Amino acid sequence: MLVFLAALLSAVHMSGCSQNVNTSVDCSDVYKSGQTVSGIYSIYPAGDILVSVYCEMISGGNIQDNGAWTVIQRRMDGSVNFYQPWNQYKRGFGNVEGEYWLGLENMYQLTRKNKYMLRVDLEDFTARKGFALYSSFSVDCETDGYKLQVSGFKDGGAGDSMTHHNGQKFTTFDKDQDANEKNCAKVYLGAFWYNNCHTANPNGVYLWGDDPTLFAVGNVWYTWKTNFSVGMKSISMKIRRVS
Repeated sequence: MLVFLAALLSAVHMSGCSQNVNTSVDCSDVYKSGQTVSGIYSIYPAGDILVSVYCEMISGGNIQDNGAWTVIQRRMDGSVNFYQPWNQYKRGFGNVEGEYWLGLENMYQLTRKNKYMLRVDLEDFTARKGFALYSSFSVDCETDGYKLQVSGFKDGGAGDSMTHHNGQKFTTFDKDQDANEKNCAKVYLGAFWYNNCHTANPNGVYLWGDDPTLFAVGNVWYTWKTNFSVGMKSISMKIRRVS
């Protein structure tokens, strides 16, 4: 009798679990489920742990932009401190309603099974906008330093500041994996896939426009402004699954 009850309870439990399984790996799945309004949604990059993310839904215009973009990084007002240690960059931090970093482990889990493209949207303090598009984007596992793989640049007016960082491991002020003899995160007050050291520093200090007294420590995108002292009003990095 006890064996029967245990089996029955196990079957009920398994049935309940199966009903609660969320198949939304990223915002593309959210979009396909009928949720086509931009906003905050729950996804499961690794299949078992819920992660809140901002989904940017786009329709109309260029067909390559249609569908859903999973925002992996966003700066917009300087409200979040991005000078964070390794563990924070690994798991993610910030406010999904505003500024946040999705987390390196989540990026790895997202990109290890499916192919993704990357879009970086920028806006300066004069309301001028530009973007950079990359047809391929992925992040390797932690034992490989969450190495960046990015290629296939297409210009949307912002120029190519990411290719310089292709093939680089991620560096924070407490974990130096860059190609410079110094720690680029410490020197330029950010965290990124630094090379020797950067042409893009989206996680640097939030600068309110041009400050020539602060060289390359701001949230700069050099190929757009060709100036290492100009901070962006907003920078948003987002990925979309390539079918």
